[in-house]
Amino acid sequence: MAESQIGGGQQVLLLPEGATRLLGRDAQRTNIAVAAAVANAIKTTLGPKGMDKMLVSELGDIVITNDGATIMEEMNVEHPVAKIMVDIAKTQDKEVGDGTTSVVIMAGELLKGAGDLIEQGIHPTTIIRGYKMAAEKANEILSQKARKVDINDEATLQKIAMVSMGSKNVGDDATKSHLCKLVIKAVRQVMDKNAAGKITIDHDFIKLEKKSGKAISDTEFINGVLVDKEISHPGMPRSVSNAKIALLDVALEIEKTEVDAKIEITSPDQMQAFLQQEEQMLKDMVDKVKKSKATVIVTQKGIDDVAQHYLAKYGIIAIRRVKKSDMEKLARATGAKIITSLDDLDEKDLGFAGTVEERKIGGEQMVFIEKCKDPKSVTIFVRGGTQQVVDEAERSIVDVIGAISSVIETGMYVLGGGAIEIDLANGLREYSSDVGGREQLAIVKFADAVEVIPKTLAESAGMDAIDTLVQMRSKHKSKEGSQFGVDIFRNSIGDMLKNGVYEPLKVKQQAISSASEAAEIILRIDDMISSRSKGPAGGMGGGMPGMGGHGHEME
Repeated sequence: MAESQIGGGQQVLLLPEGATRLLGRDAQRTNIAVAAAVANAIKTTLGPKGMDKMLVSELGDIVITNDGATIMEEMNVEHPVAKIMVDIAKTQDKEVGDGTTSVVIMAGELLKGAGDLIEQGIHPTTIIRGYKMAAEKANEILSQKARKVDINDEATLQKIAMVSMGSKNVGDDATKSHLCKLVIKAVRQVMDKNAAGKITIDHDFIKLEKKSGKAISDTEFINGVLVDKEISHPGMPRSVSNAKIALLDVALEIEKTEVDAKIEITSPDQMQAFLQQEEQMLKDMVDKVKKSKATVIVTQKGIDDVAQHYLAKYGIIAIRRVKKSDMEKLARATGAKIITSLDDLDEKDLGFAGTVEERKIGGEQMVFIEKCKDPKSVTIFVRGGTQQVVDEAERSIVDVIGAISSVIETGMYVLGGGAIEIDLANGLREYSSDVGGREQLAIVKFADAVEVIPKTLAESAGMDAIDTLVQMRSKHKSKEGSQFGVDIFRNSIGDMLKNGVYEPLKVKQQAISSASEAAEIILRIDDMISSRSKGPAGGMGGGMPGMGGHGHEME
């Protein structure tokens, strides 16, 4: 029970029985230890030679991946500081789609560096001020070192995509190259340019549909939308060319009244007339569809059996109960308007697709709506030998979509392989001597933290991390040497410009901003109070806080 004393020795109870509290240095040490443990857990996944993690849930579901954001999410951490680390990985994933492992490792190193300074007696607010200055300077250096890329420069975009795909275990280089080409094609297809020439890309309009079976190399690009539904009636055609598509947000059914209604039928003739009237109403609905000259209808709602019969009779394909998100994608792909009343359905509201066809994939029927004219929504149909392979391929494609979108939106990239990080570290060390004061020490620690990226790349390739860092630092001091980074395939340092190791500027900027902000938030905490009997994550009372989750605890 936490208690405090006031004048006269009287005790005042502050917290309930069983509550725990960590103050000052103890709170800071614990928080830094948790952040470092989270960073170490995913450190080995960085780079093309990074290792995978197998995560097993309580239900026995298996996830095999080296995607930072996925690992963080699946680990199911409980400690509040660990949750902050998970949040920065999620933010990085949402904003730029790539660099999730880098941001967590960097945040962990920043906190470790801050821990050293706190032990030397430097106040956390001084460290935070230094880190803020360093983050601003780092973004400035990044902008100076960035190189321009044209959205039509296929070769450069392909190199950026291959670097993003590099660490993923999704087949050989030819397969990765194939996937990258599909992503570049998809991103270019859905991008929008406003009047000022600014490009925006909405990832939601690149639909990823996945099905286990075949090989990853059989993943295909669909110039339209793949709907995971079947054609609703066996009497309807299974495919149609030059389809005119009506998108309906209305049911082809007799609506039930919202208030209770009573119908009195006193003779069989009346019953017959009632049923005929119902059938006629459904036929009238179908006639309105036929009159619009639609050959395919897709609806979010249901279609009555009688209506299906008449649609089949007229040779119209119908797909029902389609998700709202798919309806929006279909509208962007085919150019059709989503209609909420059949009375408003007109030929000018219809969309176009070169082919609409039902195919059997992995034992299930799916409808391919493709060959659209300049669609603003497309589909990548992901294939692979097992469900785990398909899932990892999908995660890889999401990362590449993020990387390519980032580079197209900003039109800038930097050299990868740790080359830009060495430039940043050198620039920050020079800047620290100009700043002076105690903040100088925090800026130097920030520079050290940034160097964790080339250091980890070297370690995962089996190289000597210290020797590699020393070589790269000396190379970068000369003008032509700033292109050198870790060449993990040759186990040496190499020219990243010549090797084509490029990364989007936006990914690096977001990683530095997120990592420094997370470190600042955690460093400000000097008191942790928990009303839970075991403390947050069962570990505030001392030792390493538990980070339970997918079948294991990290010590």
